[in-house]
Amino acid sequence: QVQLVESGGGLVQPGGSLRLSCAASGSIFSFNDMDWYRQAPGKQRELVASITRGGSTNYADSVKGRFTISRNNAKKTVYLQMNSLKPEDTAVYYCRGVVVTSTLNEYVYWGQGTQVTVSS
Repeated sequence: QVQLVESGGGLVQPGGSLRLSCAASGSIFSFNDMDWYRQAPGKQRELVASITRGGSTNYADSVKGRFTISRNNAKKTVYLQMNSLKPEDTAVYYCRGVVVTSTLNEYVYWGQGTQVTVSS
């Protein structure tokens, strides 16, 4: 059984920073692409940032220059450093991972989400 567990969300003032973490556990051989998505109330879930196994990154235009995705393969953890936060960044943030299990099968897993609220 594989789990992705996010942490690091919370309430922050506009212009502040947060660092989200997503730790994978279970029968994992490796994990490939890892992504952060977010979903604001009344809106569709959107891709925020992604990182390949080799470390190539991609960002939504709305967060370019403010957010940084990174990963530590040894710790099976992906991070999202969020700087210069704006009220419109308020959402539930979800981690999504493409995981290769110990049986060498590839599956997509989602975390449970962590709330980020940007407000004064």
